[in-house]
Amino acid sequence: MHLEDFKELPFFTNLLILLVLARLLGELFERFKQPSMIGEILAGVILGPTFLNVIHRTPEIKVISELGIFLLVIIAGLEINFDDILKSLKGRNIGISIMAFFLPLFSGFGVSLYFGDGGPMTHIFVGLCVAITALPVSIRILMDLGKINSSIGKKIISVAIFDDVMALTILGILLNIKDTDMSVLSIAKISVISLFKLGIFLSLLAIAYVLISKLSNREDYLETQLNKLLAILKGKESLFALFFMFILSFATMTENLGFHFIIGSFFAAMLINQKLVGKTHLDSFHKTTNGLAMGFLAPIFFAGIGLEFDIASIDNYLLVVLVIAVSFLSKIIGGYLGGRMAGLPKKESLTLGIGLNARGIMELVIANIAYTNKLISLETFSILVLMGIFTTLSTPFFLKKSFSLIHDDDEQVSVSSQSQGRS
Repeated sequence: MHLEDFKELPFFTNLLILLVLARLLGELFERFKQPSMIGEILAGVILGPTFLNVIHRTPEIKVISELGIFLLVIIAGLEINFDDILKSLKGRNIGISIMAFFLPLFSGFGVSLYFGDGGPMTHIFVGLCVAITALPVSIRILMDLGKINSSIGKKIISVAIFDDVMALTILGILLNIKDTDMSVLSIAKISVISLFKLGIFLSLLAIAYVLISKLSNREDYLETQLNKLLAILKGKESLFALFFMFILSFATMTENLGFHFIIGSFFAAMLINQKLVGKTHLDSFHKTTNGLAMGFLAPIFFAGIGLEFDIASIDNYLLVVLVIAVSFLSKIIGGYLGGRMAGLPKKESLTLGIGLNARGIMELVIANIAYTNKLISLETFSILVLMGIFTTLSTPFFLKKSFSLIHDDDEQVSVSSQSQGRS
């Protein structure tokens, strides 16, 4: 039997092969302190057209991948709340956030414009993928390094939150203008309409946030009401269903406004916090969602990315090198300049820039949406996958080195202070 014959296997057989290899390689990468998604993507690359060519990304796998995107975005949203966003916009943090987002955005756009193919949409999406920082990946790296509660760690998370929100906002506008003739007048007209629609959604979101905040200030009021409702609804799965109906209502709202469903899902998940539903209910929802996503749907999504990836589609190897180099350097420089403008020392600013380099989940989600909507070519998609893998793999190594430099300086200052104290 030739390897190509496996393409005729039933859907669930293909799904089983894909899931088993994705989980095995994901587990292997986890053991080497690397994100499991790298191994899951590699599983798709091995089984897809690049190597064995035994499984293709069928419509059924695409549907499961969409559900994977939905849950991954919810998990990312649960890591954030609106108070975190407000903090990222306060004081000097906003300067760091703006510099660390827009410098990579324009750098990625410029590289694609001068060295790549495709139209304006391709260049913008390359810039957007270069600009983003994957918050869940950043949190995981900082936790592994034991720096999640350090001052630089908190700044990295704050800027990553800003990056995710900005990227999804721009994504919503881009998906609204994708069907225009790309003339300046058409883009301007659709952009104004898109911003108006976005304003409607954000206004409704703000009203929901204010209402939830006011009710949350009444001690355990919302949690008590939720418990009463759950007592009426006898099914054990009622809590999970209620949360998903809440999130789906926002996802539906953004879809009807012409944006992608992940935008509504992301912001709705941010509204779900401990004050709203209580620690027990939040932990239960997070655990169930995380188990379903990371155990099944997310591995299929990332393996699906690998199935779409095709090394043979890449002709412009100069663009590969430039996109990876610019994505890495522009984020470091943007974070460094933003940190210096905010008054941070040089080494802390450098560490901040390095810590913002992990792309991972959100970058791959946006690249996948762009490719699915035929806004970028297979070659561009494959280049963006390589960029996401490289930056995610390299960030922990460089960040650890950078934190050690700060630690060495702190020890020298401590020793110097003790010496002066004795004298």
